Amino acid sequence: MKCISEHGVYVKNTEGSRIIICLYVDDLLITGSSEESIESCKAELMNEFEMNDLGKLSYFLGIEFTQTKYGVIMHQTKYTRDLLKKFSMEQSHSAITPAESGMKLEHNSDEEGVNPAIYRSIVGSLRYLCNTRPDLSSSVGVVSRYMQDPKTSHLLVVKRIMRYLHGTEQFGVLLSNEELVGYSDADWCGDRTDQRSTAEYMFFLGKTPISWSSTKELVVALSSCEAEYIAASEAACQAIWLCSLLKDLGIKQRCK
Repeated sequence: MKCISEHGVYVKNTEGSRIIICLYVDDLLITGSSEESIESCKAELMNEFEMNDLGKLSYFLGIEFTQTKYGVIMHQTKYTRDLLKKFSMEQSHSAITPAESGMKLEHNSDEEGVNPAIYRSIVGSLRYLCNTRPDLSSSVGVVSRYMQDPKTSHLLVVKRIMRYLHGTEQFGVLLSNEELVGYSDADWCGDRTDQRSTAEYMFFLGKTPISWSSTKELVVALSSCEAEYIAASEAACQAIWLCSLLKDLGIKQRCK
């Protein structure tokens, strides 16, 4: 059965067992309630399609998965190391945070510019890291606003993020299955150029972050209360989708 909430996910329930298949183009993941049901499902698929069984999940779409006694850790350690090496930052001094507290960037036409191609390449690579690094989401979202005409101050913030990665290259997300909890926030008129606020939300299953976002709001909020309402409405939409997806997977939740 195809999930209503996510069309790339399929669920099969048979006689007390459950199989979940996640499909992306020609790559797929199979998990289930028992080893026997998983092997049976793979055998059925191989009878219909030409497939290669790569064994237990360890690497998928550039993301690494490591089995530990605490659970599965989803991370991008190799990707991070390759990124630092590519842009000659592997010998840099590490930073303890991805950005300075209260960082505010703006576009200053009098400031010296930097190579936009290199800037876009670095920021684009950092955006892919946000798949497993929610701690980067806010700062990477800010530097992404200056892709067209980056300046020296923007590049310095990007390098600060890279220095933070140098000391946290093995960070990732420990997967778990507990209660769903979500949070939202907004900074009122955080962008000095267009006065728009940044809406942010994050959802956890237990202590595991599973969904996060940091984006500029589409309209200019006239008060901090309005900015918070806009952020809360975006978080509510995401919460409804997550609850629907978990329900399709057979995981009942009480969103709060």
